[in-house]
Amino acid sequence: MPPTPSSADPVPAEALAGTFAAPWPGHDGLRITGVRTVATAPEGIPLVVVVVETSDPGLVGYGCATFTQRWRAVTAYVEHLTPLLLGRHPGDIGDLVRLARNTGYWREGPVGNNAVSGVDMALWDLAGKRAGLPVHQLVGGRVRAAADTYLHAAGPDVPAALAEAERLLAAGYRNVRLQVGQDGVGAYGAPGRPGGHPRAPYPDGWRVEDYLTGVPRLFAAARERLGESVGLLHDVHSRLDPKRAVLLARSLEEFGLFFLEDVLAPEFWDRLPEVRAASPVPLAVGELATSLTDAARLVTGGGVDLLRCHVSAVGGFSAARKLAVLAELHGVRTAWHGPGDTSPVGAAANVTLDVTSEAFGIQEAHEFDERAQEVFPGTLLVADGWLKPSDAPGWGVGLDERAAARYPAGDSLHDRWAAGVRAPDGALAFP
Repeated sequence: MPPTPSSADPVPAEALAGTFAAPWPGHDGLRITGVRTVATAPEGIPLVVVVVETSDPGLVGYGCATFTQRWRAVTAYVEHLTPLLLGRHPGDIGDLVRLARNTGYWREGPVGNNAVSGVDMALWDLAGKRAGLPVHQLVGGRVRAAADTYLHAAGPDVPAALAEAERLLAAGYRNVRLQVGQDGVGAYGAPGRPGGHPRAPYPDGWRVEDYLTGVPRLFAAARERLGESVGLLHDVHSRLDPKRAVLLARSLEEFGLFFLEDVLAPEFWDRLPEVRAASPVPLAVGELATSLTDAARLVTGGGVDLLRCHVSAVGGFSAARKLAVLAELHGVRTAWHGPGDTSPVGAAANVTLDVTSEAFGIQEAHEFDERAQEVFPGTLLVADGWLKPSDAPGWGVGLDERAAARYPAGDSLHDRWAAGVRAPDGALAFP
């Protein structure tokens, strides 16, 4: 059990004075004066940004702390971290992040790590702004000019999904993730068909057998219609057991997928090495990793070809840099999570990782709309399927808090959808 004070009475604030003082002199007189969160949903998806203020009134750092489904818990967690940071020099990134992570005693998990990540990214933003350099220049500079990306193409049926893929290819994308609907409402990434099993206890159920036969048909049609040069990807979304994961991978071998994503739920990740060994298709895993150590074990344990973490869920830019180096040393590539529930600040951090790491594989893209660009001036925009980092100091992405207030964050719709992801017998499936 964690150590506890000898008295149950609250510790007076004055008794804590100096408790969190820096153990060494600051580089200069700059100090952290405020830490707070801004929650906003310009596209209807709750996003959380940590704002770190300094004794220089014009010097503010922004970090992504977005855990869309439980965003209120993250904002509360940041309040616990604030006393640890006030008065410290913002340049002590390693010490401050470690302090924020370790002082809670129980570590890891998406709530705490998103809060820590928001602080971490904000401190890196400040470091770039203090130096007058983009973050990618602070970590050794670029090893490539831009990051190749993919976007999602989905539809209720195969023709509709392929029509969307053709639209993306015409816009300059070279890679597309394909998803197609099926009977029931539980299809991932594409609209399902309610009432698909009218005689079942749960008529809207998702049937794994239909999925295993439908996906190969989708990719057979895709190769015939889109050609051989297009990079094709697919997200299983943790729906399969190990044996079915192998069956699906083998059924897709002839279509040459760039990767097959999240074939197993985290509960079964110990089986990933055997699935990977039997799979002719590269496996991308890690979106549901909620710690640096869990993500690292995917690499060192031989269970992954592409590491695909939500950077804020594993602890931020600092943690992801460590993972990128580890991936490079193990012949694994990166494919950071980057859909609409990554803020433009987080997206900028992703691209910084992409262009500074030799391990880069591909980047999931999101086309932020005009409302998001209004809230986050400097939002990176995809051009011909490529993402380039900003050359502005820090992440190069700002935050217009007046605009953010016009789009208040509400409850995520994910809970409602996940509650309906069930088999025809009514049993819940992994969403």
